[in-house]
Amino acid sequence: MVLPFLWMAVTALKTQGEALKFPPTLIPKEFIFGNFRDAFRAVDFTRYIINTIIMALATTALVFVTSTLAAYAFARLKFFGRDFLFTLFLAMMMVPMPVYLTPSYVILSRLGWIDTFLALIIPWGVNVFAVFLLRQHFRTIPSDLLDAARLDGLNHFQILVRVVLPLSRPVLAAIGIFEIIANWNSFLWPLIVTHSNSMRTIQTGLSYFAQAESTNYPLLSAAATFTTLPLVILYFFVQKQIMESYAKTGLKE
Repeated sequence: MVLPFLWMAVTALKTQGEALKFPPTLIPKEFIFGNFRDAFRAVDFTRYIINTIIMALATTALVFVTSTLAAYAFARLKFFGRDFLFTLFLAMMMVPMPVYLTPSYVILSRLGWIDTFLALIIPWGVNVFAVFLLRQHFRTIPSDLLDAARLDGLNHFQILVRVVLPLSRPVLAAIGIFEIIANWNSFLWPLIVTHSNSMRTIQTGLSYFAQAESTNYPLLSAAATFTTLPLVILYFFVQKQIMESYAKTGLKE
């Protein structure tokens, strides 16, 4: 698993001639750190990173709101057809992206959202997997605790905010991490709904850069390294929360 990333980072520090040399060298004869500077300046990576951060944070915030409300309803409210609706909701995860790509583009085009942040953010404001993960966790919270909150005069929204969410921090952290990673790596959707250079995200910008520098392997590796490194660092800091969230969703009520 580590070898491809190691090879990418090593190639980013080589000269063009050494990158094409056979047999390849594991350690560069000369470390060319300027490759990172040249790659970053070749295209507007600053704008791409800012766009990606805006998209990731806004989408994550929307997912938190929609997922917590839906998950609480499916886990703790009793209404006709609840389990059937939840099954249909989960079935949406089996629909591949190409099926709804064209209809989604047509809808966004008629709304005038193409090449705007609205097209990048709003369609992904609901995450079925996040709803499932939170619903499973909410079901593990003791019913006696929620009954005590009701006796204290709290309504459902107050119980969700004051009782349920504070007990769900590991799962919420994991969902936030998944959303940030998914938005950072998102390529196909931003490629379709954005046209101008000022609206490109990090992955679409990297793709255009790869087309322009198709034979300059050190610059390509440098660009791939500094676009991947933030996620690698993030994972090392939050892997405990990810594993804890999966462990808790497997407990029975």
